Amino acid sequence: MSTSLTLLAGPDALRWIRERGLRADDVDVLPGASGGPKWLVLAGLDRVLFGGFFRGRTRPLHLIGSSIGSWRLSCLAQKEPVAALERMEEAYVLQRYPPKPPPSLVSATSDRILDTVLGRDGVEQILGHPWARLHIVTALCRGLSAFEHPRVQMMGLALAAMTNLVSRRTLGLHMQRVIFHAAGDTSPFAGLKDLPSAHLPLTRENLRPALLASGSIPLVLSGVRIPGTRPGVYRDGGIIDYHLDLDFGPGEGLVLYPHFYPYVVPGWFDKSLRWRWARPRNFRRALIIAPSPELVARLPSGRIPDRDDFVRFSDEERIRAWRQVLSESRRMGDEFWELLSTGRLAERVRPLH
Repeated sequence: MSTSLTLLAGPDALRWIRERGLRADDVDVLPGASGGPKWLVLAGLDRVLFGGFFRGRTRPLHLIGSSIGSWRLSCLAQKEPVAALERMEEAYVLQRYPPKPPPSLVSATSDRILDTVLGRDGVEQILGHPWARLHIVTALCRGLSAFEHPRVQMMGLALAAMTNLVSRRTLGLHMQRVIFHAAGDTSPFAGLKDLPSAHLPLTRENLRPALLASGSIPLVLSGVRIPGTRPGVYRDGGIIDYHLDLDFGPGEGLVLYPHFYPYVVPGWFDKSLRWRWARPRNFRRALIIAPSPELVARLPSGRIPDRDDFVRFSDEERIRAWRQVLSESRRMGDEFWELLSTGRLAERVRPLH
């Protein structure tokens, strides 16, 4: 039977789902990973989660995202999440660049996309949301990686990558994880100790620049200075937390993780370090929902889109391919909703190894 979903659960989540099924109020945390255009394959699932599964929820839900993951979750934290998601889809797909665009141009384009995502009063909706508690992960750069000159910045990133080979903890020499959040004293991430971390409240003044910083890929976009916070240059949160291999905090509630892969890469520099990829320790109560190999095979060129598409295709080819990805992504949402509605979700979940 052809399927569109891969469902993988840690031992605690697997036991919970087999015993009780899955309900929206069972979920404590919803992560959103970095990955640029890869998020498009999750858009159909996001529509069902944002507009159906979590609708009517009253208990706090902690949303934590880095880079494009924080942008996706900022849609959920608005009053009309599916409308916000549709605005993001359209603006994101239609972005265009000349060959080798300067970071200033990419940043200006991202700025306009973010304007579209947030609309006129999205900031106020996020800050005042009755149950969504948005956490935005950024990287406050130190040393050479804080410079905008591309060669100097490249040297800083190369140094960080070299020391990361020895230990992920060395990232703290080059940058600090800064999480801007709307959870007050209830944030489940306040106790993170794996890397130097700071936790700052989201405000009307810093929410938008924090989102922009969280997606400011080094050498591709300009760094961001965030008013009223620690001085320095903030960049993409995915440098430190690419797929969010985190301690998701205390409690028994589930971590529901829509993800474009069936595995988790801790940091940006760990992509080629397979021995560094996440172990089940932080995912005991997590359910990962990823596209199945069958769905990926149906995508243009049989692959999930990525940033190389801007070079690989003409604008017209890329836009056409990305719209096809969005269309195929609806299968994920439809299948998830059908499994929930028929009570067959537990049958499809497999252990996360």
